[in-house]
Amino acid sequence: EVQLVESGGGSVQAGGSLRLSCAAPGFTFDDYAIGWFRQAPGKEREGVSCISANNERTYYADSVKGRFTISSDNAKNTVYLQMNSLKFEDTAVYYCAAELWGCVLGVGGEYDYWGQGTQVTVSS
Repeated sequence: EVQLVESGGGSVQAGGSLRLSCAAPGFTFDDYAIGWFRQAPGKEREGVSCISANNERTYYADSVKGRFTISSDNAKNTVYLQMNSLKFEDTAVYYCAAELWGCVLGVGGEYDYWGQGTQVTVSS
């Protein structure tokens, strides 16, 4: 079974930065789009960003455009989410997920494999 592993979450003050990582030991991302999602307490899960297979295209939710950057290191089989200018409303559990057919930013129902999540807490 494929298991994605997120890391890099933590607590930061508003305006600060964090970089999340998504790795999948024994699994190759080559044919998969990798998305980042988040879920805050009492809220629906939402798509934050996605990078297509072969890193051809990137997508961002309006709420994070200009602040978050998704990238991929094929040699390390790892996808990153650089989060700058963090806001209190970015506080959530962040998940990465893999989707064979391409990027979709929604609630993530199309995605095949998921990580366990990493907590991001932004204090105002």
